[in-house]
Amino acid sequence: MLLIVVVTGCKKYLDINNNPSVPQVVSAELLLAPIQFQMTNGVSQDNRLIWKITQDQVGISTSFRYLVWEQHGYTAAVDDGGVVWRMNYVDLGLNLENLINDAVKNKKYEYAGIGYAIKAWSFQQCTDLYGPIVLDEAFDATKLSFNYQDQPDVYAKVREWGYLSLKYLNMTSEKDYSGVLAGASGDQIYRGDKAKWKKFVYALFALQYSHLRNKPQFKSQYADSVIKFTNLSFANETESATVNFTASGSDDTNPVGPNTGYLNSSFYGYPTTQILNYLTGGVRGIPRIEPTSSLDPRLSRMIPSSNEVNQLGDKIYQAAIPTQGGDNLRVPKVYGGIPSGSFAFTGRFIFADAARYPIMTYSQLQFAKAEAEFVKESMSAAYTSYINGIKGHMDFCNIYGRSYPSPLPIIGNIEINTYLTSSEVAQTAAGLTIADIMGQKYITQWGWAGIEQWCDIRKYHYDPLVYKNYFQLGLGELFQVNEGKYAYRFRPRYNSEYVWNAEALDKFGGLALDYMTKETWFSQQ
Repeated sequence: MLLIVVVTGCKKYLDINNNPSVPQVVSAELLLAPIQFQMTNGVSQDNRLIWKITQDQVGISTSFRYLVWEQHGYTAAVDDGGVVWRMNYVDLGLNLENLINDAVKNKKYEYAGIGYAIKAWSFQQCTDLYGPIVLDEAFDATKLSFNYQDQPDVYAKVREWGYLSLKYLNMTSEKDYSGVLAGASGDQIYRGDKAKWKKFVYALFALQYSHLRNKPQFKSQYADSVIKFTNLSFANETESATVNFTASGSDDTNPVGPNTGYLNSSFYGYPTTQILNYLTGGVRGIPRIEPTSSLDPRLSRMIPSSNEVNQLGDKIYQAAIPTQGGDNLRVPKVYGGIPSGSFAFTGRFIFADAARYPIMTYSQLQFAKAEAEFVKESMSAAYTSYINGIKGHMDFCNIYGRSYPSPLPIIGNIEINTYLTSSEVAQTAAGLTIADIMGQKYITQWGWAGIEQWCDIRKYHYDPLVYKNYFQLGLGELFQVNEGKYAYRFRPRYNSEYVWNAEALDKFGGLALDYMTKETWFSQQ
């Protein structure tokens, strides 16, 4: 049910509560860090299934329960794909409400601003994954069933909460909380930097408006909002919103690192042909067969090479083909290999125990801006944003994407310039295409921005002219689950909705077997 309160996650965040299911202390200072952990814990678990659809990563198992997601279907009567729902209504849920209420009541304005920013982000994630969600009635303790509201209402409420966040971030608290926010159990994203939290809100606004690419008002109105709010958001990758982890112990580790184990099974964690092709010549040309290197320096930083070698003895890069399951057994995991015996994964890129977990980034926003400028036919501006996005993601790899405990080499200016002047990058504004922009944005968001990645693919309706390396599914892959239709939404969490709230679901067709294939509002004209 929506009203259960659970605070789980890193142990160091929970020492103040003897019973984590019923917190005895609800002050904003003590709630913020576990809430931020749950931001990463929630999306990281559902990303495993989203990635099967976006083809970021797939599995090597033939288990129908997990392979069916690569076929754009689902397994009935289980909570697969319901973790973001739980994150929004339970793991954040009343804990976040308590944080905001305590902060407003006791004039802890930094906490109120941060709380509303996180609430806006969480509901945005939830609606973009599920479509209609519980909104106004979400935390009404007098109800046992809850009505749904569709995305226009949720999008408007997200903006309302965003502006409340900005209001409180512009206010000064009576007490100085800067030391607490900057401490080890304080703000794990920006250490209490209010200016950066404002940029977080602006980034959220920019991405929201960028989803409305197909609306009649986009070119004349919404594109300008994308540009405006991007300009107000992150100035470079050092300002990107990422959650800190130290890997000092099992209670303080990145949820997609090997220690947590979310990607350890054969069901998840194997990079696909789509990302490998993008990184080896497939953005604008033909990807290399059995590549051993690439002009794109991100290849060696993002994806591990396999133990397989070519005729010259060089290690090659291999990737999994979506929907093929057991045919992908030789593909290495994103962690950096296939362990045997007592050998354990060490992790690499953003899949390391001590890597920061990305929430929103500068380079991601630059490509959203480039897309908006492209639609407005402001080609010179679009080209500048496109180049900024590529350079920004190189910086992202250097700042956040270096493996532990032995960091990979920094991507240097020579490598960057070699790539920027290659045939994989548009050399003029006139030569820039939407496939260039969205292909580079796909690379930038690979491995962390599952929901945003899927928003992009859905608004272009899986167009192979835009996503050139997407493994287009034929009836042979789809007929078992949805009669050849692509997925556009997740079904809400099974135990809280289909068991207890089915009547509300039925009002808008949520009980239909093919509900997952119904297009969401944001991607429609």
